Formats: sequence, structure tokens, C-alpha cells
Amino acid sequence: MKALTEFIAKALVENSDQVAVVQSRQGNRVRLELKVAKDDMGRVIGKNGRVANAIRVLLRVAAEREGQQVTLDVMEP
Repeated sequence: MKALTEFIAKALVENSDQVAVVQSRQGNRVRLELKVAKDDMGRVIGKNGRVANAIRVLLRVAAEREGQQVTLDVMEP
């Protein structure tokens, strides 16, 4: 999950070196925190949160294949 999130985020942003993903687990739940540069927040969130929601959908599908649940939080820089 972490690698997929990093891959997608780095493809979207201009400052790919400032992309960081922190993963934590509790049982079959995975929580991902995505941090990007302040200038790239709009690219990751998108208009009305559409890009962030699309990333969440992709992560849910990948997690379900592994029998897990995933949440993605985009953190303020």
C-alpha cells in the first residue's frame, strides 16, 4: 500500500523528493499518512477532493485483494 501511494503521489507532484508516506497497522487495518510540499497540496487533493478520493478508491481495491482495510489521510505540510 505504501509503495502504491508513493508511486501515485510522485507522479502527480512537481517536488517528488518531498513526498513522504507513513504507514501504521492495527490488525487488518492500514492507515497511510501522505505528506507533500505545500505547493503540491492542490495537485494531490484536486478540485473538490476528486484526486484524493480516486487514490483512496485505488487503495481500497488493492487492500481488499489482500483482505485488509485502508485509510488515506493527506497531512498538512
